[in-house]
Amino acid sequence: MISVVIPAKDEQANIGPLVEEIHRALKDKTPFEVIVVDDGSNDDTFGELLRTGERLGCSTKAIRHEKSTGQSTALHTGVQNASGDIIVTLDADGQNDPADIPAMLDLIPTMTHSDFCIAGYRKNRKDTSWKRFQSRVANKIRDALLGDGVPDTGCGLKVFPKASFLKLPYFDHMHRYIPALIRRHGGEIKVSVVNHRDRMEGESKYTAWNRVWVGIVDIMGVMWLNRRTRLPNVVKTETTRAE
Repeated sequence: MISVVIPAKDEQANIGPLVEEIHRALKDKTPFEVIVVDDGSNDDTFGELLRTGERLGCSTKAIRHEKSTGQSTALHTGVQNASGDIIVTLDADGQNDPADIPAMLDLIPTMTHSDFCIAGYRKNRKDTSWKRFQSRVANKIRDALLGDGVPDTGCGLKVFPKASFLKLPYFDHMHRYIPALIRRHGGEIKVSVVNHRDRMEGESKYTAWNRVWVGIVDIMGVMWLNRRTRLPNVVKTETTRAE
């Protein structure tokens, strides 16, 4: 089973149409569930998911945080409560296109390592030229320092095994570094070009100012983890059996 995990805050207007798109994209391809973690919304994101799931006959699970704890914590809650072995993540604002999910799932048989991440790449972004410039600079700096090989780590559309995610260290904003953290475990990374759309409704919770400062701190933290990781090469294992 595939578990589609969506962190959401105040996305009542977007979550119904998004779940409808996910349902159309996956209903004839694979068993799936949609998990929305309502991260302390002030609207009825929680109820809208359940109403949409019931109307479509789609397996859904709504989880609500009492207070907002951030996207990484919401994602962590969703993955912990997922029934599927494979996790698909995407943002709740509708900018990620669920129609891209099947092609990403088709890449799974080509992965040669049990730990992997298939990362979406918004090659033709719909953001302003200033925001695209900021993202290009930030991604180049991040890749130079972390070497994760991903041109667009901010893309919410990703595919990875639940078991791989649960091996990763949890910290705030860790959702932006999933490829680097999986590679830290010796895992495999592939990039898939995906569509990018305008936000359906509402406004972004992020600004250039709050991105840049947490980004600097987080990159330094991931570099610290990478430098202290040692991957053993097991060359021999023997066992004995009790009489």
